[in-house]
Amino acid sequence: MLAAMPDSAPSPLSAGGPVLRGSGDACPGTLRLHRADDGALARVRVPGGVLSADRADALLTAARRFGDGELHLTSRGNVQLRGLDAECGGGLAELLTAAGLLPSAAHERARNIVASPLAGLDGSPALGHLLAELDGLVCGSAAAASLSGRFLFALDDGRGDVDALGADVTLIAAGDSCLLRIGAADEVFRVPSGEGPRAALLAAEAFLRAARDSGAWRVKDLPDDVRAGVRADVRAELIRTVRAAAGPAVHRPRPRTATPPAPGAHGSPNAIGVDVPLGRLTPAQWRLLTETARRYGDELRLTPWRGIVVPGPFAHDEAVEALRALDAAGLITAPDSPWTGVGACIGHPGCAKSLSDVRAEAGAAVGPGGRLPVYWSGCERRCGHPHGEWIDVVATPDGHRISHVRGERRAPRTTVRNGDPARLAAAVAEARAL
Repeated sequence: MLAAMPDSAPSPLSAGGPVLRGSGDACPGTLRLHRADDGALARVRVPGGVLSADRADALLTAARRFGDGELHLTSRGNVQLRGLDAECGGGLAELLTAAGLLPSAAHERARNIVASPLAGLDGSPALGHLLAELDGLVCGSAAAASLSGRFLFALDDGRGDVDALGADVTLIAAGDSCLLRIGAADEVFRVPSGEGPRAALLAAEAFLRAARDSGAWRVKDLPDDVRAGVRADVRAELIRTVRAAAGPAVHRPRPRTATPPAPGAHGSPNAIGVDVPLGRLTPAQWRLLTETARRYGDELRLTPWRGIVVPGPFAHDEAVEALRALDAAGLITAPDSPWTGVGACIGHPGCAKSLSDVRAEAGAAVGPGGRLPVYWSGCERRCGHPHGEWIDVVATPDGHRISHVRGERRAPRTTVRNGDPARLAAAVAEARAL
């Protein structure tokens, strides 16, 4: 039986400080539901965003059988099902378990792993073996079951895309080695590639030991001296167990901006990619993507930017034909789409805390694309906001506040009062063109 969950705590960005453990972890999962105004919500973790066509079919079946039929992509490459009956828990868990989407009930909310979506498809290193091993190690660790639903692992193929997302533990492919980053530290540890997943798990377990006294949910919530202690503990454990990281740490600052794969063809082409307007997929769109995947490579990769990559390989004409069909279905297939870079939370009426229907407002304000992405939030919590640099549009009781965000820095630009959609659209377009 799935129990309705309380609303999640504010993010550190919106609250102005770290989120500490004051109660049980309220992040949604598949074995506990989040209560929303449009029904219950389940968040299905998809490590690395990698789905076979059969598992994608199972998610659609779950959405149609228990929810409103739509599938929503998250900023961590996971899938949310909305409009669920709060009593659907047993049937939902049975369906997902049979499809291989719920390998460990104790760890289902700890399986937060993002990965470079184009890894192995455009000349970059493949990450599949690291992903499978890390997921298996997490599910096999009794301690890892205590990780919060906010804790995030990242597997970067070296291009820096998911390294920029602010994960708690990041592995970066570097030839026959991996670089291990803990939190936002500029220094990384070099470990043999085959030991990378185990090193990542050691880092997560060291965080959990440090978090017992501090009450932190994530590495960035730890006091500075405690974070430094975690890194020292991990290095000592690596030296002891895998004879790695014995040398000095490598200086490699985290990239400031995450660059998602552009919609369109990639490689020779070895893949095609689409972005999903506001991350919301109808049953017909999901079915078309799944059928495309089954025809060419039998795999979908959900991205942390609410897009989907379909690995091939494709002949040139096949890629053109597939992208044309996906474009006709309402998906974003080229970087010059006005929808590129536009995101929003669920807003009103799906969320009781939202002050406006920000999805409708985002759609009404869509125009010529800008340099910066824009994210619309219905309240100060900014659920699902991006990382790096973006234009932040937040609904307030009086209108919408527009700010320019760079990392942890926020520069307010203007406030547009309620009742002036044309001015709001113009102000957002001007901010995005910075």
